[in-house]
Amino acid sequence: MRYKVNESWQASYDDPIRLRAGEAVVASGRQEHWDGYLWLWARAADGREGWVPDTLLDCATGDCRTRRDYSAVELTCRAGQVLEGGEEMHGWVWCRAADGQAGWVPRRHLDRFDTKSA
Repeated sequence: MRYKVNESWQASYDDPIRLRAGEAVVASGRQEHWDGYLWLWARAADGREGWVPDTLLDCATGDCRTRRDYSAVELTCRAGQVLEGGEEMHGWVWCRAADGQAGWVPRRHLDRFDTKSA
């Protein structure tokens, strides 16, 4: 899927949280609802902290573990830029720019792009 950026986005964190499937994390209890989705603040074993989708963590046993690999890397992009989009999760789309850089962009900053009408 291709997208055209409708509003520029600046990545929020210089060194975002990155997690591996099954990794133990500490959930702080801090929560935020963003565009209708629940996000949890977590700390990885390497000390990095950040927001993670609530569906990513399994805290049933008291210890929180990640259900899958996850990286909170965001992609800085400018209005009018065309991006290749992949996975969509919790109101964000994993995108790749023409220069090869990749990361999450808020879905609300993207419009589907039809190359036939461009």
